[in-house]
Amino acid sequence: MLPTPLEAGVMSPTTATRELDSIMNELLSLDLGLPEQAPTSNPPPIARKSIKDRNPAATTQCDRGKPAEENTQAKKPQHPPLSEKISKSVDAIDDLLGSLSSDMEKMGVHTAGKGHCASCGKIIAGKMITALGQVWHPEHFVCTVCRAEVGTCGFFERDGKPYCETDYQNLFAPRCGYCKGPIIQNILTAMDQTWHPEHFFCSHCGDLFGPEGFMEKDGKPYCPRDFYRLFAPKCSGCGEPVKENYLSAANGTWHPDCFVCADCLKPFKDGCFFEMDGRPLCSQHYHTRQGTLCGTCGEPITGRCIAALDRKFHPEHFLCAFCLRQLSQGVFKEQGGKPYCSVCHTKLFQ
Repeated sequence: MLPTPLEAGVMSPTTATRELDSIMNELLSLDLGLPEQAPTSNPPPIARKSIKDRNPAATTQCDRGKPAEENTQAKKPQHPPLSEKISKSVDAIDDLLGSLSSDMEKMGVHTAGKGHCASCGKIIAGKMITALGQVWHPEHFVCTVCRAEVGTCGFFERDGKPYCETDYQNLFAPRCGYCKGPIIQNILTAMDQTWHPEHFFCSHCGDLFGPEGFMEKDGKPYCPRDFYRLFAPKCSGCGEPVKENYLSAANGTWHPDCFVCADCLKPFKDGCFFEMDGRPLCSQHYHTRQGTLCGTCGEPITGRCIAALDRKFHPEHFLCAFCLRQLSQGVFKEQGGKPYCSVCHTKLFQ
């Protein structure tokens, strides 16, 4: 026999409120991980009514017409997946809460829902979370990517959607140009990229950059010391990198102070120089190496010359060693490594 339903006026609003609070507390303490066996409590009245409406005779006749194996298999309990059980339990609780709220309204107790969950759209009757201008069931306020609850551990918002810290940083944080990882705190911007400050260092020596800054080559940063040593042209005189002012001469690059005669190490007075074997030489030392200094005056010969006695002479300086007259047409007689005209040679040595 079903219990006789109570009239609405028998239960006072205060008593009904206390009963609703008690039921809510019990519902909130339920473990949604359903046990293996079906609960022993009686099914809800609506389920009991559907069973009564069923024709026992028809059921018996149907069962008799089936083989014994099929009947046995049909009687075996079917266990749905845990996620399906939890979903059905949550829906059952929501339906129960809706029924209780409706019954309380009929008894004269005003019950106001806390709003509709922004995720499932159902009325929130228990705990709730207010975030992003909306209300949520705690279990429905989750990370957009990994679906982990973020109501109690903090979250990040992007375009009106919640994200856990890990997924937010992986998706939206700037990336370091060296390690490619997300940059969460301090950030350094250089070379049209973003960097962890500790990862912006010289690509050659690995040292962090100091007050002198950095220099770029092929998209990589270098300290000035390594940049000049690796990429700057080297002075053909001292071999050190050329950083600022330089000269290009004799198929090389020079510091202005290093561009001097390779023999006397003196700078070129008029800016004119001679090149020999890739080295700059002043006029004097160039003709010395070439053997084109006049055997009489010791000055370079730049025009016509007379070659005699294993030396070279300006034509006007090729003279008789005794009378000092110019030896015309280069005709001379030699004695003791000196040139003489025929007349002086005859007088002196015959």
